[in-house]
Amino acid sequence: MRTVVRGGSVFDGTGAAPAVADVAIEGGRIAEVGVGLDGDDQVDAHGLSVLPGLFDCHVHTVVSGGDLAGLAYRPFSYQFFEAARNLRATLDAGITTVRDAAGADLGIKRAAEDGLIDGPRVHIAISALSQTGGHYDGWQPSGLQLTPVLPHPGRPSGVADGPEAVRREAREIIRAGADVLKVCVSGGIMSSRDHPEHAQLRPDELAVIVAEAEAVELKVMAHAHSADGVKAALRAGVRSIEHGTLLDDEAIELMLRSDAWLVPTLLVHDFLQRAATSGAPLPPGAVEKLAWATEAHHDSVARAVAAGVKVAMGTDSGVVPHGNNLDELALLTGVGLSPERALSAATSEAARLLGVADELGTLEPGKRADLVLVHGDALDLADLKPRIRAVYMNGRRVRYAAGDHGRHETDAASP
Repeated sequence: MRTVVRGGSVFDGTGAAPAVADVAIEGGRIAEVGVGLDGDDQVDAHGLSVLPGLFDCHVHTVVSGGDLAGLAYRPFSYQFFEAARNLRATLDAGITTVRDAAGADLGIKRAAEDGLIDGPRVHIAISALSQTGGHYDGWQPSGLQLTPVLPHPGRPSGVADGPEAVRREAREIIRAGADVLKVCVSGGIMSSRDHPEHAQLRPDELAVIVAEAEAVELKVMAHAHSADGVKAALRAGVRSIEHGTLLDDEAIELMLRSDAWLVPTLLVHDFLQRAATSGAPLPPGAVEKLAWATEAHHDSVARAVAAGVKVAMGTDSGVVPHGNNLDELALLTGVGLSPERALSAATSEAARLLGVADELGTLEPGKRADLVLVHGDALDLADLKPRIRAVYMNGRRVRYAAGDHGRHETDAASP
């Protein structure tokens, strides 16, 4: 069966300007992109934009909000059912690939792969490597552990101190099936026992983590707000900086020399500011941290963009409600990316960061047929999600226009 998506304005992710064209799909892959293509089945895409399947490089699938105290009353297994709902919401937003930045385990990844749940492909970090008292240490003065990612047999703790203890934790996370290792090299907004300005994990610990990842051909992502934490992570060899709230000139120059990506997650600070204003429950100290972090974050990312640092889209969904992922795109234009570059951050650049650019991220022959069909101009980023008319993964239609979720055809069909 050869299906042709005909007559849409194709943003192919390669850097070329959008142009009216047809996209032919065979065997779950893109067979051809051109004009006047023939096929066994036709999808009328006139008036629609055709995009590659989108990426979100920083989500937390098992997290559904920032009320850590409320987690004490939630049954342990409830998170996995929430994950299924969250992945469905993510797919509905046109996101066909995500990188889970701690929380999702191998079971969630395989459930999505095997079709037990509807959702995008999931690249997993499983747990975050953190020092005692660091961003992923949920210890509280009461003695309770308040964290949305409590350890279980498939999700090691990740909290360790010293090179050899960190090495063991890294190997346990790799054994559990991680696609990437995550390190916390600074404090965080939502962690109540540390501060984003402080660097965490020492150079010898970071060196061990990167070495263990490289031994099995994995990369390392770094939760990093502070400039010192960013620079330590880059010197150790991490592939991406998550957040990058307090980048200084030296950190930006080091990012350029290291050929690393920045995953800004602008949406999370924007959302948390609004949540704080509305009185939503946040951990102690979070409101005060947000007061300076949001403005500093935008300035930091804007300077990195102006300097030419590579950017991939991530949202911190989980802290931010799942399904709102595309709101990040408009925020990226606010720090200096053109609409085209913002979309590239969610397609070709994200695919390069995750090491899957040979399969995904652009609409080119031989690539997997992940497509998003959007009414109107895809470069108008302000209201992209409501205009989504269809989402395809591997040539199979997996999302319909609002109100049409009852249909579960396995072939391509008209929008």
